[in-house]
Amino acid sequence: MKEFSIGIIGAGQAATELLQQLVAAEFVHIVAVADLKTDTLGIKLAQKHGIPTTTEMNDILKLGEALDIVIDVTGVCSVRNELRRYMADTNNKHTVIMHERLSALMVSLAKGKLVNMKGSDDTY
Repeated sequence: MKEFSIGIIGAGQAATELLQQLVAAEFVHIVAVADLKTDTLGIKLAQKHGIPTTTEMNDILKLGEALDIVIDVTGVCSVRNELRRYMADTNNKHTVIMHERLSALMVSLAKGKLVNMKGSDDTY
């Protein structure tokens, strides 16, 4: 593997902080960023770096096993459930769903302090 192929669902503040780290990594290829809102900081950052953006997360998911990791930074339980259902329905055994808590860990490590995200343990 030469690089990680990553799709990001959610483009708010938490996603923006994570996206800043990912675009700086030579071994990461961000295929697209999805958010229902088209004017978020994450969408603007993605566009600045030439990363495709969409309002439909299925635009990313339809890449199937060509996608290594899909990062859910929405903090929305129904989105997580839909992601899991999609992977099961399409029998995708390759793509890993990265939960918002792992994103919080990555951003916290990079900042050297705990970063809170809007999702909670009870919605996982």
